[in-house]
Amino acid sequence: MIRFGIVGTGRISDWVLKGAAQDPRVQVTAVCSRTVEAAEAFVNRNPMAAGAKIYTSVEEMAADPQVDAIYIGTPNQTHCEYTLASLKAGKHVLCEKPLAINAEEGRRMVEAARESGCLLMEAMVSTLNPNFRAAAQLIGQIAPVRQYSSYFCQYSSKYEALKRGEVATAFKPGSAGALRDVGVYTIYPLVALFGRPVTVNGELRTIETPEGYADVCGAACLGYEDMDATLTWAKSFDSFQPTEIAGEKGNIILDEIHIARKAEIIPHAAPTSGQGPKPGRTTVCEGLPCNEYYYEFREFADLVEQGKTESEINSLETSLIVLEIMDELLCE
Repeated sequence: MIRFGIVGTGRISDWVLKGAAQDPRVQVTAVCSRTVEAAEAFVNRNPMAAGAKIYTSVEEMAADPQVDAIYIGTPNQTHCEYTLASLKAGKHVLCEKPLAINAEEGRRMVEAARESGCLLMEAMVSTLNPNFRAAAQLIGQIAPVRQYSSYFCQYSSKYEALKRGEVATAFKPGSAGALRDVGVYTIYPLVALFGRPVTVNGELRTIETPEGYADVCGAACLGYEDMDATLTWAKSFDSFQPTEIAGEKGNIILDEIHIARKAEIIPHAAPTSGQGPKPGRTTVCEGLPCNEYYYEFREFADLVEQGKTESEINSLETSLIVLEIMDELLCE
């Protein structure tokens, strides 16, 4: 068993526990929140956390010998502090995306993980999704790849309040916003597949609030040696565009980049000047056999069992490159 302490009792922690519950190796032995009342409410509504010790201090929870690993599901600006405290106590850490609010914090976290000998992994659900993994295995069939296009646009329930000057945690200037919240889902899989881009150009749309400017949507073009990537993200409007990887020998389509539930491949057909039949689509995989958050806990538990301190899929190098790209976009 891997005994987890859960830091943060918001809805993301509720969601991930539904996936964690499907891995019999995962046990929740502690819960940490800002108040005892919030922690008790979380324990009461999540059967997996029944009987868990309650803490209001991450440092105290990390010192608990009945805790082997810590999941951090708190606001972005706390990720670095809580991760460092957990690693210092010798605990493995599964930290929600984005790993940190900037690359400087991310590098401190990675250095601390390597010094401690503990596992640190970003809880990026997209790249551990089996449909995404299946699609990644097919890239050689459509290579060389020339274009990657990805969208994650969903109208936020907090956006109307933001326009009235009410700043929710998801829009906090300097630590949150559309790029860090949903834009990261378009960037991380790209870097996981193709590595560091050569050029980064983008535009963020912002709203002025009493606390500063909050970014609500954006777009970017990332250049590689032989391909380009176009990314669009938003919390101020919806989009239903799929993610597409286009190569000279065909195309791969993912219905959604956040949690892909369907992957298709379209082989390149003979040129017909638009007059001939369209090439057929082959469904590679469809649906998910387990809860979408199960796969990140499975990867994490596998790594702990194997004595590894880094995921080859959600690698620390990938996390740092993504943070550096977001830093560039936020500074433009």
